[in-house]
Amino acid sequence: MKYLHAMIRVKDLDLALDFFCNKLGLKETRRHDHPEGRYTLVFLSESDTNSPEIELTYNWDQDSAYTSGRNFGHLAFEVDNIYETCTNLQTKGVIINRPPRDGRMAFIRSPDLISIELLQKGKALEISEPWKSMPNTGEW
Repeated sequence: MKYLHAMIRVKDLDLALDFFCNKLGLKETRRHDHPEGRYTLVFLSESDTNSPEIELTYNWDQDSAYTSGRNFGHLAFEVDNIYETCTNLQTKGVIINRPPRDGRMAFIRSPDLISIELLQKGKALEISEPWKSMPNTGEW
């Protein structure tokens, strides 16, 4: 596994960028605006290389501050084979909250209910059963 990023929801993107970039010295590595969903994703890292990142999620219509626990989103890990990883986790008693129906992404939760995103390294795998038909379980 390779650690990829942690996601934090922010109320004021400019204020967050000032803190993380100007005060902590991180660099903006990429930005994605999603007008259809009314949000922006900004990725920050200590360098432009292949380092772990912080993903700032700015929801355009968020008027009030996030409550504790709602501002932190998830941890993300890259895996060599999403299906094998999920199967292995299931055999160890881990619930796959969001199965990899798309051959690319799954979510599980830690015992403390921290969401963990598993992402397929490279291109998505061919969509296959039992994952294709597996419903979500609980929250993720």
